[in-house]
Amino acid sequence: MNGKPKIIIIGAGISGHTVSLNLIRKLKRKAEIIVISPNGNYQWVPSNIWIGTGHMKAKQVYFPLKPVYDKLGIDFHQAKVISIHPEGDTGENNPYVTAEYVAGEKSGQNTKIYYDFLVNATGPKLNFEAVPGLGPDAGNTVSICTYGHATHAYEELSKVIEKMKKGQRQKIVIGLGHGGATCQGAALEYTLNVASLIKKQGLEDMADIRYITNEMFIGDLGMGGAYVKNSGYIAHTRNIVSSLFYEYGVKWYTQSSVYKVESGKIYYETYQGEALTMDYDFAMLIPPFSGVGITGVGPNGENYTDKLFKPNKLMIVDANYESAKKPYHEWSGEDWPKKLQNPTYPNIFAVGIAFAPPHSISKPHTTPGGRPLTPAPPRTGMPSAVMAHATALNLAEWIKTGNPTFKHKASMAEIASVCVVSIGYGLRGVAGSMSVFPTIPDFKKYPDFGRDVRYTIGEVGTAGHWFKWLMHYVFLWKAKAKPFWWMIPD
Repeated sequence: MNGKPKIIIIGAGISGHTVSLNLIRKLKRKAEIIVISPNGNYQWVPSNIWIGTGHMKAKQVYFPLKPVYDKLGIDFHQAKVISIHPEGDTGENNPYVTAEYVAGEKSGQNTKIYYDFLVNATGPKLNFEAVPGLGPDAGNTVSICTYGHATHAYEELSKVIEKMKKGQRQKIVIGLGHGGATCQGAALEYTLNVASLIKKQGLEDMADIRYITNEMFIGDLGMGGAYVKNSGYIAHTRNIVSSLFYEYGVKWYTQSSVYKVESGKIYYETYQGEALTMDYDFAMLIPPFSGVGITGVGPNGENYTDKLFKPNKLMIVDANYESAKKPYHEWSGEDWPKKLQNPTYPNIFAVGIAFAPPHSISKPHTTPGGRPLTPAPPRTGMPSAVMAHATALNLAEWIKTGNPTFKHKASMAEIASVCVVSIGYGLRGVAGSMSVFPTIPDFKKYPDFGRDVRYTIGEVGTAGHWFKWLMHYVFLWKAKAKPFWWMIPD
C-alpha cells in the first residue's frame, strides 16, 4: 500500500454505517474511509412500522449523512456503484470501483474511486418485479421497507379506516409477497400494529385482517422457529405468535407462495398445490430481496461478475455453498461464513444482506407447481450491525498490524439476535421480545432445542415495548455519532 490505505464502504444503511463509524474510530488518521451510497439519508428502518400506522412522521426516522461524515472525516459520495474492478486495469493493478453520482452538480457523471479494501454493505434491492403487480409502483400493494413507502402505506391505510368508520367492512392483508421473501418479523409487527390501531378505534368488527406467509408454520420467522425460555418454562415461537394473532383477531395463512397481484386480488399457491385467490382492500406485502446488481470487471474488460456474486446478485464470501446440495438435516452452522471475505479477492468483504448465504435457515420447500416456500435467512437489524462491527474491527486490526487475524466473530452461527415485535406506540403498548443464541440453530451442539436455552429467552409484556420505543432514540443518537455513541451496543 502506498500511503494511507483506502477503504471503500458501499452502502450507508445499518451495516454500512456501522462499518464506517467503527473504522474511523479505530483507525482515525491511519486510513482513508470512503462511503458511497445513492441515498443521502440514514434511516432507522425498525421505526418504519410506526410511520406505517401514523404514529411517526418520516422526518423522525432519518437524517442527512454528509454532515455526520464531514464531522468525522469520512469522504462521502452520494452515488451508485456500477462496477467493481478487483484487479484494476491492464498496466495497473490498483483495484477500483466505478460509480455514478445521483445528486448535486456531478449528478449523472461517472467516477473511478480506488481502494485497498472494499466492504459491500449495499443492503437489498427490493425486487418487486419478481411478482407481477406487486408493490407501490405497480399501484396494487404498499410497502414499509423505506420511510417513503411507509408514509404511502399509512395514507392508503387511512382511506380504509375512514371507510370502516362509515360502516364499510374492509379486508386487510399483510404478509410476504413471494415464496422466497424474508423479513417475516417486520410483516408480523406491522400486522399487529395495524390490528392494534383498528382495535383502539373500536373498529375491529369492521375489519377482516389476514396474514399471508411463506412460512410452513406460524412463528417460523425465517429461522426455523425457536424454543424460548421464560420464567422456567420453554415455549415455541409458533405458540407465542399464534396467541398474539388470536388476541388481536388476525387470521393467518401459512404455506402460501404469492405469485401475482392484481387490484383487489392476490394469487397464491399452497404447499398442497391449491391455486387460490385472496381479495383485499388494503395489502402490504414484503417483496423478495436480491443484490443490487453491481458487476465485476476484469483488467481487460472481462466479465468477472461470477467471481464476486451469485446469480441472485449477492456477494460470494467464505461460506460453504456446496452444503446447499446436502439434505437439510446435514446443514450446520459451519456452513456459514466466519470472515465475510470473498475467497478470490481477500481484500473484499460483504456484510448484512449483501452477502450470499449458503442456504436458508428454515427447511426449504416448494409447491407442486415448483414455486418456493422457503423464507430467505433474515439478516437485517441486529445481525447486520454485529457482523458489520466485527468486520470493521477485523479490518482495523489488519491495517494496524499488517496481520489478518480475524479475532472478532462475524458468523451468524456464533452470534445472538434480538427481535422485538412491538404493538402500539409511546408509553402504552406491549411487545413480544426474543433473544436467540446462536442465530443459526446447531442441533449437534444443542441437540434438545437447536439453541442454548440459557440465552434463548422471550416474553410478551410492557418492558419490551418500552425498550423498542427507547431504541428508536438511542440508536439514532448512535448513528449520528453523538458523544459516547460507541458505548451503545449493536
